[in-house]
Amino acid sequence: METLQAFWIYIKDFNIFSVVLRLLLSALAGAAVGVERAAHGRAAGLRTHMTVALGSAMTVMVGLYAVQTMGMDSDPLRISAQVISGLGFLGAGTILLRRGGSQIQGLTTAAGLWAVATIGIAMGIGFYEGAIMATLAVTLILSIISRVEFRMNRKRQRMSVYLEISNVNAVKATIATLKQDYGAIECQVTPPRSATAPHVGIEALIRMPPKVDIEKKLEKLGRIENVVFTLQNF
Repeated sequence: METLQAFWIYIKDFNIFSVVLRLLLSALAGAAVGVERAAHGRAAGLRTHMTVALGSAMTVMVGLYAVQTMGMDSDPLRISAQVISGLGFLGAGTILLRRGGSQIQGLTTAAGLWAVATIGIAMGIGFYEGAIMATLAVTLILSIISRVEFRMNRKRQRMSVYLEISNVNAVKATIATLKQDYGAIECQVTPPRSATAPHVGIEALIRMPPKVDIEKKLEKLGRIENVVFTLQNF
């Protein structure tokens, strides 16, 4: 028991063994999250998550080294705070607009990178317990909770469509019909793609029950009064 306590104190201290251990555990924590993202074909996969976690841990240890070894009078966590700010640029690169700008993808990957960075910071400072529990929690959310979310989303599929109406005065009535009869979540008025005056374009995100024929749905939308053209946005 005493040997275990002595070992725990030793790895909590800042020494060459704890440095190697923290870097290794940080990379493994990043790999645990990155494997799931890579399996889904995301831009930020295994290597990215491992590098972010390891780099975050190293950033914290640079601060600790400056204070404890070099005797510099500064806050060892100040430099690590910049990791979270700087990670915003990396996370923004994983977020993409799809389907005509009506659907955002990549938020989960960006959140995962942010979480991995905080895990690396915790590991670098020697907060092993919190870092390991956070790794397990993030992995659980991405692997198991995502399946539950997928099953929920299957029951409320969505489709982005473009409609063109011939009468500019019918915009409000058409949007009201889309929301009331077709469960439109959002509608946005756009310039007409046919460039025919006085036509007006409307981009709408509508709910789609499972196993519904898209062509028949578009045909039904085309029968709305004043609608002259319908198209699915990709």
